Formats: sequence, C-alpha cells, structure tokens
Amino acid sequence: MNFSGWEILVVLFVVLLLFGSTRLPQLARGMGKSISEFKKGISDGGKEDERELAEKRREQLRDSERAREEELASADRYTKSG
Repeated sequence: MNFSGWEILVVLFVVLLLFGSTRLPQLARGMGKSISEFKKGISDGGKEDERELAEKRREQLRDSERAREEELASADRYTKSG
C-alpha cells in the first residue's frame, strides 16, 4: 500500500487542523520521551536479570563451599575418633 505525496499532505493537514500548530510540538516531545523511557526500561530490565543470575551463582558457590567445609569437618572428626 503506497501513499502518494498528496495523500501524505492531506493527512498532515488534517492532523494540523485537529491538534493545532501549538500542540504538535508538545505531542512530538511527549512521544520522544515515551520512546526513550521505553528503551531505558528495556535495557534496565536486562541488567536486573543479569544481577539476579549473578546473585544465584554466588549463592550456589556459597552453598557448595559450606557443603565442602562440612564434609572436611566430618572427615576430620572421623579420623580423630578412629
């Protein structure tokens, strides 16, 4: 569906009539801010996912270190009592 130059001009004229020349720059600014906030939200969401994943990895490492320390302590008690 291709638009000719006249069709685009008619649509722009109708938009200008509906919103007025003073309101159009405000609408454009608002749309620009909305788009930038949306992009910022998407990028922040990815960072939060990475933080959660890193925290889970740290917790797994702590758990494995605790289990290893418990095994070593258990082995020490076994060798000392035996």
